[in-house]
Amino acid sequence: MNDRNRNIGEYVSAPDDDMIVCRCEEITKGDIRRAVHDGMFTLTEIRRYLRTGMGLCQGQTCTKLVKSIVARELGVKPNELEPATGRAPMRPIEMRILAQDKEETK
Repeated sequence: MNDRNRNIGEYVSAPDDDMIVCRCEEITKGDIRRAVHDGMFTLTEIRRYLRTGMGLCQGQTCTKLVKSIVARELGVKPNELEPATGRAPMRPIEMRILAQDKEETK
């Protein structure tokens, strides 16, 4: 879904816009819908802007919901949206641990 010239209409709030979709980052359905109407048409853009799927669960609980909300707002089928760019969770590691991890030769 890369047609950014398409008019999807103005954002109109819905009664269930306060429903939490991404529990880890506390993102609501309304936040996602508003982002789409602000011009973010891909799941990667939504992820970078709102941080959906970047919490502790790494999108295990919200990815399908986010995809269906974005698809509905754009008026397309969910399988027409390209998947978000995934990255492995990272955390800092101490240099002493890396130093101990030397390759053994025989």
